[in-house]
Amino acid sequence: METESIVIRHARIIDPSRQLDRVGDILLGNGEIVAAGRLGLDRIPEGARVIDGTGLVVAPGFIDLHCHLREPGFEYKETIAAGAKAAAKGGFTTLCAMPNTDPPIDNAAMVEFIHQKARKESAVRILPIGCVTKGRKGHELSEMEELATAGVAAFSDDGDPVYDANLMKLALTYSSDLGLVISNHCQERSLSCNGVMAEGPVATHLGLDGIPAAAEEAMIARDIALAEATGGRLHVAHLSTVGSVPLVREAKDRGLLVTAEVCPHHLTVTDQWVLGAKGAASVAAGGLAYDTSTKVYPPLRAQSDVEALIVGLADGVIDCIATDHAPHDLTSKQVTYQEAAFGISVLETALGSMLQLVHSSKLSMAAMIDRLTVGPANVLGEKYADLASLQPGTPADIVIFDPDQEWTVDTSEFASKGKNTPLEGTTLKGRVVATIVAGNLVYEGPGLKIQEARGRT
Repeated sequence: METESIVIRHARIIDPSRQLDRVGDILLGNGEIVAAGRLGLDRIPEGARVIDGTGLVVAPGFIDLHCHLREPGFEYKETIAAGAKAAAKGGFTTLCAMPNTDPPIDNAAMVEFIHQKARKESAVRILPIGCVTKGRKGHELSEMEELATAGVAAFSDDGDPVYDANLMKLALTYSSDLGLVISNHCQERSLSCNGVMAEGPVATHLGLDGIPAAAEEAMIARDIALAEATGGRLHVAHLSTVGSVPLVREAKDRGLLVTAEVCPHHLTVTDQWVLGAKGAASVAAGGLAYDTSTKVYPPLRAQSDVEALIVGLADGVIDCIATDHAPHDLTSKQVTYQEAAFGISVLETALGSMLQLVHSSKLSMAAMIDRLTVGPANVLGEKYADLASLQPGTPADIVIFDPDQEWTVDTSEFASKGKNTPLEGTTLKGRVVATIVAGNLVYEGPGLKIQEARGRT
């Protein structure tokens, strides 16, 4: 479908796929990148819309490997349409939809349902992830080849670990033939038991059951051993502990096909936030005893874990940033901490959260963008490489953001149905001003300066 021409002028262009970081212009036409660099006025087509990119960053659209869109089955928490709008506000142009739906994405018909809904209701690209086991029950492998043919981008029983080691071994064996990764939920339930937050002083103070780091690390170690035995492609979901990082590092050093992701909240928020004071030093809980919006799996952990994850992300041991966007209805969180649902709504705050690391010089701007674009594309495979590039001829999937624009998180303004975030009322520095998918401007935010088509500029 033909789209209008768009020119972005005088922006800082960061394209990690080509190690490009320079001020210049980008011309979009017919849904693709036409040119990127310094454009003369004679290169701007008649009738093009011109965006003033002065002071803004232009990058390939973000790719989220781990997102819960809840449809079908839990539309009261989120829908594909609402999740896509939230993604566009957050600068994400591609979402990988996890299969913990009802019914789950464990057959070709369900894959086609997601594709049809996405075509009708989503302004961003939706890539369904198929189940590893039938019904996500962990007893029998799904028809993985059927799912791959139907168009899944990866496999996962998200929310439920593939607990049977032999089934996981078989899945990894098939993943090698199919060229798709297996993303496992890293939780050894005999260790996590009834835990609701990270094991440690805060959990002890509140009298809440803790989840030890070993619950994550034991499952990662098992899966790495199985990946080594099979040659399969393993993707480790949502790292959260100090000990998980060296496990992945050593696997990569041995040449194994192992990749990993980390979430914005595990890089910027600690278990101290459970007390309800937004992380401020405190020995007492807030007025409501605790903040259930902080309940997430894996749990928020100590500052030492956060620092180790940041180092792992910066040096490339952790390949990508994934949101694990988990929207919930209000009543799922307005209960006791033990009864509250696990999950945080992340799509619309991810960039602002990650830019905290850039502004504090813990992560370079180029590295942040790489982990949101090239990193996830590499995990998905060569087929998706063009979605993480500004190379002429590739799809015009673009995010434009102001790294210095401050804004206060107000969940009443979220496009997502899920308002569950501990960041409510906090100030973030850095905001998306525009998102473009296949050459179409799908989101226009505060700070966007655009000149409507009136002939050559």
